[in-house]
Amino acid sequence: MWARIKKIGKEKNLSSLLSNVSVAFAGLLSFMLLTRQLEKEQFGDWVLFITLATFVDLLRFGLTRTAAVRALSNADENRQKTILGSTFRINLVLLLLISMVCWGLWILKESFGTSINNGYHLFLIWYPLLALSNLSWNNAMALFQAEQQFHRMMWVRLSNVGLFLFFLLVNYWTVQFGLVPIIIANLVVNLISSFWCTLKKWDGLIYLTMARRKTEKELVNFGKYSMGTLISSSLLKSADTFIIGLSPFLGSAGIAMYAIPLKLTDLLGIPLHSFSMTAYPRMSRKCLDGDKTGARKIFYTYSGAVTFLFFPIAILGFVFAEYLVLILGGVEYLDSLELLTLVFRVFTLYVMLLPIDRFTGVLLDSLNRPKYNLYKVIVMTLANIVFDLIAVFVFKSLVAVAVGTVLFTLIGIFLGFFFLRKELEIHFRHIFSESLLFFKNLKTHLAS
Repeated sequence: MWARIKKIGKEKNLSSLLSNVSVAFAGLLSFMLLTRQLEKEQFGDWVLFITLATFVDLLRFGLTRTAAVRALSNADENRQKTILGSTFRINLVLLLLISMVCWGLWILKESFGTSINNGYHLFLIWYPLLALSNLSWNNAMALFQAEQQFHRMMWVRLSNVGLFLFFLLVNYWTVQFGLVPIIIANLVVNLISSFWCTLKKWDGLIYLTMARRKTEKELVNFGKYSMGTLISSSLLKSADTFIIGLSPFLGSAGIAMYAIPLKLTDLLGIPLHSFSMTAYPRMSRKCLDGDKTGARKIFYTYSGAVTFLFFPIAILGFVFAEYLVLILGGVEYLDSLELLTLVFRVFTLYVMLLPIDRFTGVLLDSLNRPKYNLYKVIVMTLANIVFDLIAVFVFKSLVAVAVGTVLFTLIGIFLGFFFLRKELEIHFRHIFSESLLFFKNLKTHLAS
């Protein structure tokens, strides 16, 4: 019995899910502590800072990660070292360029005395140091995903968020440092995780001498599309925060309030992130082997099965939305409880649409058609920005921002199928029939 439980626990989808759930749980506790030890405006500044940092991180690592995972998935040991060394060198160059831009803008701001939102100000000062501290562990993620080493990925990421959570607990019960010391603590824990990856030779730093321009060119040629896709994907959510922050009516307080239902939505999406991480290498191998039928079958199975799994999650989220918002935000957000509950309930519909939209993008990348995925996400991003501008500056409503999220996801599903039909004979109706067959044979899948 115990041996069977261990075997099920090693199944890649469950291993990936465990990794993401563990990290997300620590992140959730950190989020709850931050809402309780920072004032609403300061918490809004933190959300804006960390959203900007996440967005630029996607720019940096989006150029290499998707391409590296695809290349590493069927590479021998020497080829792996070359790929890791090449990705590290590319990311070092990007780090230098981004640091020059951030600090250059900060110097100009100080010289001309320009007034900007404090979240933007903190980003210009501190992001280059954060980018340096998280370089190695982020670069190692491509190797972990390609090799399906999700337990290793979990421990590296937990060393980051777990240490930060520990700091926040100590800070909450004792000294209660403000926003800037919290940012510095975040830099330190990222540096510790990166140092671990460097010592274990997972990040590619030691293989810098094996980097080759030809490999770098291959990675960048593929990555320029996936980077655009990731940046645009990030803007699908972060544009909400950026545009709310520009509003004189909503401002930092609006960012803080919107962050709570958005965080809950991110938690509901944890299984999707886990399954997409396992689906991409599998689809890529099928496509590289010329087995488009196999890739199509994986797409059907993942899209439908994850959507079915999301039904009970979304329903529970809808029913208990008020309690979830209050637990996450605390009593300081009690006066906005009705508004935030409605926003989160709109988001539960968005969550139901996410799996099919996400896996169309995964299949397009696996087919080596990242430009189609990029086109899809660009259209979605532009639609989101238009919806956000109307919601924030015309309706002045966070609920309208959430409704816009549902609308651009529907647009993404339509475009995803449109582009896939150029490459494969994809039919929407097969998604749920294949996933029902998967559940019917679930015991066989777990035993294999």
